[in-house]
Amino acid sequence: MSELNLVTVYRSAGMLGAQVVKGKLEAYGIPAMLRYESAGLVFGLTVDGLGMVEVQVPEDRAEEAEALISEDYDEGTPAANEADSETSN
Repeated sequence: MSELNLVTVYRSAGMLGAQVVKGKLEAYGIPAMLRYESAGLVFGLTVDGLGMVEVQVPEDRAEEAEALISEDYDEGTPAANEADSETSN
C-alpha cells in the first residue's frame, strides 16, 4: 500500500473558512482533509494557533488546489478576506 502524502494549502483561524475552502476543492474533484487540534474546536478557541485549521490535499494535487484558492483572492471573497486578516495579525 502506498503512503498518501498530504500538504497544507490553506490555513484558517477557525473551522468555517476551512470548510468553505474544503468544499470548493471537493467541488472541483480535489480530495481535501481538515487538520486541527480538537481542543480548539471543543473550547471554541482561536488564539495562539489553537483554533488553526489546515486544509490538506494530496501532494500531487497541491498546485491545482492552490490555483483554485488563489482565485478567491482575485475575486475578494470572504475566504480570501479571512486569509488576509490572518496574515496581517
